[in-house]
Amino acid sequence: MLTSEIRRRWLAFFEQRGHTVVPSASLVSPDPSTLFTIAGMVPFIPYMLGRETPPWPRATSVQKCVRTPDIDEVGKTTRHGTFFQMNGNFSFGDYFKEGAIEYAWELVTGSQDDGCYGFDPDKVWVTVYEEDDEAAALWRKVAGIPEHRIQRRDKKDNYWHTGQPGPAGPCSEIYIDRGAAYGPEGGPIVDEDRFLEIWNLVFMQYAIDDVKAKDQFRITGDLKSKNIDTGMGLERTAYLLQGVDNLYEIDEVFPVIKAAEEISGKRYGADHDDDVRFRVVADHVRSTLMLIGDGITPSNEGRGYVLRRLLRRSVRAMRLLGVDEPSLPHLLPVSRDAMGQSYPELVSGFDRISRAAYAEEEAFRRTLVAGTTILDTAVKAAKKAGDTMLGGEQAFALHDTYGFPIDLTLEMAAEQGLKVDEQGFRDLMREQRERARADAKSKKGGHADLTVFRELREAGATPFTGYTELTTATTVRALLRDGGLIATAAAGETVDVVLELTPFYAESGGQESDSGVITGDGLRLDVLDVQRPVKGLIVHTVRVVEGEVRHGQEVLAQVDPEWRLGARQAHSGTHVVHAALREVLGPNALQSGSYNKPGYLRLDFSWNQALSAAARSEIEDVANRAIREDLGVQWQYMSLPEAKEWGAIALFGETYDEQVRVVEIGGPWSRELCGGTHVDHSSQIGLVTLTGESSVGSGSRRVEALVGLEAFHHLAKERALVATLSDTLKTRPEDLPERVAGLAARLREAEKELAAIRTERLLAGAGALAESAQQVGGVRLVTAAVGDVSSADDLRTLALEVRGRMGESAAVVAAGGVAGGRPVVVVATNAAARDAGLAAGALAKAAAAVLGGGGGGKPDVAQGGGTDASRLPAAMDALRAQVQGT
Repeated sequence: MLTSEIRRRWLAFFEQRGHTVVPSASLVSPDPSTLFTIAGMVPFIPYMLGRETPPWPRATSVQKCVRTPDIDEVGKTTRHGTFFQMNGNFSFGDYFKEGAIEYAWELVTGSQDDGCYGFDPDKVWVTVYEEDDEAAALWRKVAGIPEHRIQRRDKKDNYWHTGQPGPAGPCSEIYIDRGAAYGPEGGPIVDEDRFLEIWNLVFMQYAIDDVKAKDQFRITGDLKSKNIDTGMGLERTAYLLQGVDNLYEIDEVFPVIKAAEEISGKRYGADHDDDVRFRVVADHVRSTLMLIGDGITPSNEGRGYVLRRLLRRSVRAMRLLGVDEPSLPHLLPVSRDAMGQSYPELVSGFDRISRAAYAEEEAFRRTLVAGTTILDTAVKAAKKAGDTMLGGEQAFALHDTYGFPIDLTLEMAAEQGLKVDEQGFRDLMREQRERARADAKSKKGGHADLTVFRELREAGATPFTGYTELTTATTVRALLRDGGLIATAAAGETVDVVLELTPFYAESGGQESDSGVITGDGLRLDVLDVQRPVKGLIVHTVRVVEGEVRHGQEVLAQVDPEWRLGARQAHSGTHVVHAALREVLGPNALQSGSYNKPGYLRLDFSWNQALSAAARSEIEDVANRAIREDLGVQWQYMSLPEAKEWGAIALFGETYDEQVRVVEIGGPWSRELCGGTHVDHSSQIGLVTLTGESSVGSGSRRVEALVGLEAFHHLAKERALVATLSDTLKTRPEDLPERVAGLAARLREAEKELAAIRTERLLAGAGALAESAQQVGGVRLVTAAVGDVSSADDLRTLALEVRGRMGESAAVVAAGGVAGGRPVVVVATNAAARDAGLAAGALAKAAAAVLGGGGGGKPDVAQGGGTDASRLPAAMDALRAQVQGT
């Protein structure tokens, strides 16, 4: 049975039994504390907690999920994977344990001719939570399962929660006995390879917090209604029904392994190490396809970094399988074809997906070349020095600078007979993570513990009045400091305030939060930041300037009108620039992220090459023509399916409610899902001027622009600059380019002449320097400090010239100077000196250490540098001592 058929049967079964079929949510998690949707129930958490009223009493879905905690284990076993699909059926205060068990038994063991899965009832085992006598009794009553096939387990195995504060409850798991060939008798508590779990029925009835571990949490009370959340692993069910041994061999995954076999010339099943690599490729290519399909692009942080790591691991695995040419153009279309029946959007959006993936592979292949060169150099240097281990700092530099995976460093070093200081590498990685965590904590809106905010949200959402008014009479609903509730705050304190309703826009959708004040009787609060730490709750970070603010106080919330005007101009300007990009470049230039604040906007979009000057000019022209045409700006609410059918553009990576706000500028010319604030007519934007265009990752570009008065001021400054240059150079503005080009050419010629004169003067003293050589041990040594030089090349030329005049007896020449304000030392040795054990690289390194830097190079000529030019004499003394001690 094909995986797509298993999926279809699931949805049809529950739809026939009164469940609403809900499309899979995005892989981008709606919960700010997690990167990805990690379980089928995640989109339904607000309903289970009672924060929102579910639109239906029963629902069913097949949810896309990604979990990456065990990414390094993928491929090593056949049980670990990153992307998977979870079949789920849900009840919100409708049926509970008995109904869930009845449905599960019917679907699992019912005839395939009747649309069920047809598992042998005698092969079914179940587990229940050790204290759940009710569930055990229901399995005997509903399914007739004998007592010995109902096993009890503790919280570690049969209690479910997301790992975060939220809904939880005991669960009952369904297992299929695969037979004696897969392990010993005794049921799931003895062997979970033979007895394979396919379905988990979770009886959601409690709310928990203080989650410390799977079995360590605090039950805070009952949920408002008892709910059912079930999850059947689609891939696991598929490999049982398809008669294969593991998830890598099902119809949606194995075709990638077959394609990898064809291009590598190796066979899956012939070698353990190669099998691991084949499985890594199969899993990661599919995950790459699905993640980019949901709008995530490779980057160095967050979800984008996870995607980048998955994609690069697959490329590396293919390289270890002997494939040096690009492999994704062969593998990604295969995965598309395998997944396309279940997810047609992968087929229609494949051009965008493949551009991002192929560009990232090409970038990483360049990284591999550069990193391999650096690694080979480091290995050779270590061997020459007699070391058997590569330093942790070198491995970290390869990882941090070149994106070189540590396991690849380990493997390549081992191939050349060296170990790697893994502990040193891990220590440096830990220090980097700690710095990153400290930096993240210091950033605004970084509420680590969201418990109190969730509790406030459960008591009600914060209505936003700012679409229609800038001043709102309201009440202080809560005051918080460091995540805890307080009763009052006095002048000079900075606290968080929750209002009953607010006109302040909370930072979201790329738009910066509003600025303004909150006032009351003898009270003034300056609003510093506005965030939504949990969905639906608006929190204001304020500084108490005058008076004392208290819980329950009546206040007046006032948005700064100038700030809001600038914000509206910038956000509408972002939509206009996006529409202009699509008009000039084509429909594939889709926005992938944005940020705007008064006077400024930036917009990231899918594109794999730099924009030409002509394209930038045309985009700017299209945007400003749209502004001049005074296009109407309108918005309305509708369902998400209606918005998509209407052609509204959804921002990739964003999650949306069932009811969405669609903003139009000029009708269909710009039609996007957006919750931000906007102008009423495009002419109110004023002016847009592009100020920059750059790369922000493989297959992604960024444009930056100024808007409104800021754009005018920018152009006014440029006009003044042109006028000043024209006056200084005594030429007309239109002749400036030619005039400046001529001056630049003359300057380059003059610099060449000066450099030649300086080099000539340096070399003129070469003979005298050679004659000034001092006998140090058995070596003739020249140390020359020549002051300022154009570059290190001058010193290299001088050192080599002096060395050439020293004859065949052992000689060392060290030339030092200052290039660009930084000290540089070049060391040259002749053959006799090298035979005596004097290597230029070691001598340069010794001198550079005194200068506060590093150095190295070949045995015959090497270079070092540092930061403290005043230490050049001391550096030469250190070099002399090194020669003396040899």
